[in-house]
Amino acid sequence: MTQQQQPSPPIPAPGPQPESDFYWEKCKEEELWLRHCKACDTSYFYPRDICPECFSRDTDWVQSSGKGTIHTFSIVHRGPTPPFRDKVPYVPVIVELAEGPRMPSNLVIENPEPEKIKIGMAVEVVFEKLDENVTLPKFRLA
Repeated sequence: MTQQQQPSPPIPAPGPQPESDFYWEKCKEEELWLRHCKACDTSYFYPRDICPECFSRDTDWVQSSGKGTIHTFSIVHRGPTPPFRDKVPYVPVIVELAEGPRMPSNLVIENPEPEKIKIGMAVEVVFEKLDENVTLPKFRLA
């Protein structure tokens, strides 16, 4: 008797919060925006109202160029939970954006192999629409 494989559940979408609503709206427009502290002139990620450097609330939004470099990466061959098992192999990355902050994401690449990906490689943002509410920023080699 053979068991039929059940399809994996969908990957859970991030839940927008009031202080990140602007970020998610801009992602739907395929634009990457960062929070910026006017007090210490630092751009940062993840979007929050208080600057992680100086704790100022004098913050605004700046549009990112969407360009950066790979700070670190991994190639996942075995999904840790059911929603990720059908997605392997995939490449989680930390991207150092041109504006300074580091951002976790995924690298969009066919047949990821260690020889194809190196720390310091240039990347650029691309967007993946999950549903009507959430579009995720991801990166590809530039």
